[in-house]
Amino acid sequence: MTLSGQLETELEAKVSASIFHDVLSCRPHHFANMTPDHVHGVELHEGEWGKPGTVITWTYKHDGVTEIAKEIIEEIDDEKNSTTFKVIEGHLLDKYNSFYVTVQAIPKGEHSCLARWTIKYEKKSEDVPDPQGIVNLAIEMTKGIEAHHPPKQA
Repeated sequence: MTLSGQLETELEAKVSASIFHDVLSCRPHHFANMTPDHVHGVELHEGEWGKPGTVITWTYKHDGVTEIAKEIIEEIDDEKNSTTFKVIEGHLLDKYNSFYVTVQAIPKGEHSCLARWTIKYEKKSEDVPDPQGIVNLAIEMTKGIEAHHPPKQA
């Protein structure tokens, strides 16, 4: 049995791909306002918002428990509206040797996009479950971005 895995979810969001990408890559600290029941805070530790190499800490609800994950922003690709985070500390590394989250906003029109969340991980043992709780969190975060950035009316 392989210990490496990948989970993906895609949701349509009624917000432009550029706005969606901007929130994830440059303003993740706004999630505490957008989804306060799910993300309680995002703190900057090193670097600058919106720059690869930046280290941030998320405080969030995972499977009903408040958890913390320290991450480095590994890559920001503005052409593909994609941001990749690597977990470097926190509860996820108790169960996984490595844990990456890539979020891409694929344009579907002026005021909508397809939000694709890809989670790549390596379990420490066969007994470790797939991280479905993080997928559920991603869905709630997508809904939060959409709710806080309604389309502009003409």
